[in-house]
Amino acid sequence: MIGKGSTVDVLAADDVRQLIAQAFDSLGLDGKRVLVIIPDSTRTAPTPLMFRLLYEQFGRKAARLDYLIALGTHPAMSEEAIAKLVGVSADERKEKYPNVQIYNHRWDQPEALEQIGTISKAEVAQITGGLLEQEIPVRLNRLINDYDQLVICGPVFPHEVVGFSGGAKYFFPGIAGADIINATHWLGALVTSMRTIGVKDTPVRRVIHRAAEFVQRPTLCIAEVLKGQDLHGLYIGPYIEAWSAAADLSAVLNIVLVPHAFKRVLSMPSEMYDDLWTAAKAMYKTEPAIAAGGEVIIYAPHLHEVSYTHGELIDQVGYHVKEFFLKQWDKYRDVPGTITAHSTHVKGAGTYDTATRVETPRIQVTLATGIPEERCRRINLGYADYREIKPQEWAERETEGVLLVPHAGEVLFRAQDLD
Repeated sequence: MIGKGSTVDVLAADDVRQLIAQAFDSLGLDGKRVLVIIPDSTRTAPTPLMFRLLYEQFGRKAARLDYLIALGTHPAMSEEAIAKLVGVSADERKEKYPNVQIYNHRWDQPEALEQIGTISKAEVAQITGGLLEQEIPVRLNRLINDYDQLVICGPVFPHEVVGFSGGAKYFFPGIAGADIINATHWLGALVTSMRTIGVKDTPVRRVIHRAAEFVQRPTLCIAEVLKGQDLHGLYIGPYIEAWSAAADLSAVLNIVLVPHAFKRVLSMPSEMYDDLWTAAKAMYKTEPAIAAGGEVIIYAPHLHEVSYTHGELIDQVGYHVKEFFLKQWDKYRDVPGTITAHSTHVKGAGTYDTATRVETPRIQVTLATGIPEERCRRINLGYADYREIKPQEWAERETEGVLLVPHAGEVLFRAQDLD
């Protein structure tokens, strides 16, 4: 593995160019077909720079240098959105990058997937410490079979389901089928976001690494570490080693320890999140810094939809604490794990009393968005009128146990006085 990283210095384009040259010179990609797996627009990443430099390094010599967008279950990106993602229009790609195609991952189309292995029920139980006991079919986008070399290229941030994003997560859930997506997300919910986010060794990460062993194509990982828009680290090598080094640096740059938990947080997700499904990171990244009985307000006037992909199911299920589902499992066992996991991650920790049917979340989650009050109440979340909230007033009250988090979603806040 090669790499360079700093908590202070920012990598210049020439630094990135040199690292790419060192990593790829010995691969012998002349005449080979290369597939680069990249994040969608819900991740901050220097994708335009990487698109340009990878082509500069070997694109003219390779038979193909294609890209697959690791959508997981996010909606497919339009041509306009793809052009913005890679920094090159479709017409310019045809002219300057004739051997490049960019594909959306289609998790919802069985014909786009191929089963490459199975993790047995016994092995799943062993890997997860008994938290999950089910067989997991491992399905991936069958496009990977058409290439000689796979390249994972994306950032590493604290993550609510797996601990830290990046690495083999670009396989699962990035370009995976529903079975392993549902299983790993529900597993993350069983552990809980509070005990997962910002942790390297998690049950979900272990399952992902086990599943990645079924991938038979040579794979190289380019793991990026950012703070805001600035690239502070780049590690290139086998996906476990590159991801691990990047996660260590990301933990320093993207986890903020505060001495005491806050009573109220106004968390303002970036506008790169266009529905609550993605913008809920504003809750995940602040929950570990909110005192019991406190509140997080997700302030996002630009949001008007719960989920463009899963909204109908979420309307039916609503947002609830983990025990709500576990204590009524016969009723909810057939709901996809991705949905129940998202539900509990957004609602946060809490309890459910089966005798009284009373659900008691640890904190209150309130939406100050373009989503109507009636729908907020129906899905079991609080509502506030964003027009009555003045973020600047929150910034002036931080000494009162109040926190304002602009551009929320990638930096994790954790209070030292919470278990």
